[in-house]
Amino acid sequence: MTLQGESIKQAGILILAAALLAMAPRVLAHDGPHGHAHAAAEDPDISYTVHLSKEISDIPPKRVITVPNVTLPDAGELRVLKGDFHIHTLFSDGWVWPTERVHEAEENGLDVIAITDHIEYRPRLNRGNPGEPMLRQKDSENYNLSVEIAQKQAAANKKAAKNKSELLIIHGTEITKKTMPPGHFNALFVQDVNKIAAVQDDYWEMFAEAKRQGAFLLWNHPGWEAPKSGGIKKGAPTTFTEIHEEIYRRGYMDGIEAFNGKQFYPVVAKWCSDRNLAAFANSDIHLPESRNYGLRNPRRPVTLVFAKEKTLDAVKEAFFAKRTVGWAAEMIFGQERFVRPLFDACVEIKKEGGRLTFVNRSSIPATIKIGGETVKLGPLATAGTGSPSAAVPAGIATVENWLVGKGKPLLVPLE
Repeated sequence: MTLQGESIKQAGILILAAALLAMAPRVLAHDGPHGHAHAAAEDPDISYTVHLSKEISDIPPKRVITVPNVTLPDAGELRVLKGDFHIHTLFSDGWVWPTERVHEAEENGLDVIAITDHIEYRPRLNRGNPGEPMLRQKDSENYNLSVEIAQKQAAANKKAAKNKSELLIIHGTEITKKTMPPGHFNALFVQDVNKIAAVQDDYWEMFAEAKRQGAFLLWNHPGWEAPKSGGIKKGAPTTFTEIHEEIYRRGYMDGIEAFNGKQFYPVVAKWCSDRNLAAFANSDIHLPESRNYGLRNPRRPVTLVFAKEKTLDAVKEAFFAKRTVGWAAEMIFGQERFVRPLFDACVEIKKEGGRLTFVNRSSIPATIKIGGETVKLGPLATAGTGSPSAAVPAGIATVENWLVGKGKPLLVPLE
């Protein structure tokens, strides 16, 4: 049973206990064979089954929870897809079955995800450990299985919903080294993880095999503080090391996570601009999603992908063209050449007399500073600056929570 299932079970026990307390006099009065009351002098150690099917069935039905209402306009001729490209299951060190990751993604309104279970670290499979293994030995050695299970579930969900758009599942894996550098890398759009796992003693060979399969390689959580597990020392700076320079030079780095789970690495936005790398905001989810972000949370980390259409081929093309930006903790971050078109698609600026009015067509908030005035523009909201009798502000608007570099907000000319 998953942690989420255990919580539901415990809640059910509490509800049953409350029901029994409320109806205790009636239960005790009928605690006998055929529902006949017994005399007070009867042996108190003798009791009989009490059938409570009606009481259980009368419990109020499950509360209906809808998909978050996330609005994102197209950016010109490109669709803006919502994705999460760092997700774990019980096939490595996650806590849920791959099918549950599909349900979670659909319930959060995502368009595309990648299942990226670790190659080198798969503790949930119990291989060589006491107790029964979760899978047959031959299945536990198939590093593609979690993705295959997720893909089948997504296809089944689409068939059941008939007119529902299918969740896209990218075939991925995580190359997991215990030292930094190189740290951890996701290989996305691979063909066969087993071939990468076969050379897991040499990360250069793993990168090379992934590239032979046409993979997009993503450097994960470069500022993760975990020196014994492939992260940096606690309190150490996030740095692009000489080995990472060599990885980049050989063509084994296509993108970097600027946001992972609940951590933000500000310098990554600069690295992406300087080296033309794609910026990502991923969950790196291990627990059930409700344990990390609550139910149906539209503010969970999301990578926005500017794709020509909603297909795996179009997403892959967008990745290699570096058309991604991160959205997390009410921030947008990435290369300016993609952040600016997104802002233009989301926010309309109107001049009305001496006043500027900002109309937000999206669910992404914006904090806009003009001169000495700050405008807080909420999701799907309208806000303005100045007064009709004042002079129209000139110069530059600074969008403080839309970042295009380390500490570098997006600047929008006011024409």
